[in-house]
Amino acid sequence: MDQPIWTIRKILEWTNGFFLRKEVDSPRLSAELLLCHVLKLPRIKLYTDFERPLEEKDLTAFRDLVKRAGEQEPIAYLTCRAHFFDLELAIKPGVLIPRPDSETLVETGLTFLRHTTGMETPHVLDLCTGSGCIAAAMAKHHKTAIVTAVDIAPLAIEVAGENFKTLDLTSRITLLQGDLYAALAQATDPGPFHLILSNPPYIRSADMAKLDRSVRDFEPHLALDGGPDGLTIHRRILADAPARLLPGGRVMLEIAFDQADAAKAMVSEFPRFGQPTILKDAAGNNRVLAISLAS
Repeated sequence: MDQPIWTIRKILEWTNGFFLRKEVDSPRLSAELLLCHVLKLPRIKLYTDFERPLEEKDLTAFRDLVKRAGEQEPIAYLTCRAHFFDLELAIKPGVLIPRPDSETLVETGLTFLRHTTGMETPHVLDLCTGSGCIAAAMAKHHKTAIVTAVDIAPLAIEVAGENFKTLDLTSRITLLQGDLYAALAQATDPGPFHLILSNPPYIRSADMAKLDRSVRDFEPHLALDGGPDGLTIHRRILADAPARLLPGGRVMLEIAFDQADAAKAMVSEFPRFGQPTILKDAAGNNRVLAISLAS
């Protein structure tokens, strides 16, 4: 009996159904991203070559990735690519996958820099940079920004460095490995800064076991676990921020959708800061804590 001919159309339709049953996020898009990765094609080519038969070697490679995705291994780790704020970034297992939620942090930071006087050449500090997505987006969309990106994890530094090089941003982004502000001891220009940004770990320790398997079993706990109330690293950032900010500067930190009240209460522990502002993401969830020094 002849073997069935698997065309691009047929394999995408089958995989979409399989991913629906396995509850893989965005099943059709996930199938397309995996097939693009295997065939080394842009997504548009899947549709212009819809009836193209797949070679056996490509089918074998694709099936292996589909099986792993069905077991909740993240698509970004399978393709080693992630998208953030119109940028395509390299990613590796062990480095936090960029998420659309964090684009709110970039949008808020860019708005602040563009609409505040004295920010012609702003100095920006991105703590817990991970893949470098926030630092890269800031530098790419603010052509005169000078950015310092910090992370404690060697693998994150490796991946962020690759992304900055690919995006031709190494002349405006300084990459430092270390624990928050301690890393600045290595810098030629250690600040102070007009803007401090961070997407720190903010999952409550007790909630780590409740995360989706795709996050809990595959993404780095160092970048997720924010301590008992999810705000341990936020407090450390705020404690030393006043000494690192220029006059009129601001701190913006990502938070979980249900942490607004706790985050505002936390700011009251630091009397040098004024009233905090909570900003919402595109889905209408609380997402960014923004604060300035008290006047």
